[in-house]
Amino acid sequence: MRPFLLTAGRVAGGGTGPPLPVETQVVATSSGLTALGSLAFEQHDIVAACRRPQSVAELAARLHLHLNVVRVLAEDLRAAGHLAVHVPDAGTTQDISVLRRVIDGLRAVPDSRDTLRDSG
Repeated sequence: MRPFLLTAGRVAGGGTGPPLPVETQVVATSSGLTALGSLAFEQHDIVAACRRPQSVAELAARLHLHLNVVRVLAEDLRAAGHLAVHVPDAGTTQDISVLRRVIDGLRAVPDSRDTLRDSG
């Protein structure tokens, strides 16, 4: 399915701020877990996968979704109260171990032929 279909053509969530950084940590709220049965497919998968905190990049890799799709849907889910979002401060984003984990997560996302990118 084309990414723009999942987000109704939007490239940013409903918020007025910038898109969520890839290192943003997301976790399901209790209301999000309660609402699982009423959420659309991808939204359901995102909330269900966020029972434990993880970055937006890790979530995209785990669910095999385009990173920007996860950003838009995560912003929508945050606005609905289904996800709690923590954007790390600038010092954390400069930490090389965090950046390495984000890079590894992005490399784990399959390309359009459903093959993994080169990890080297």
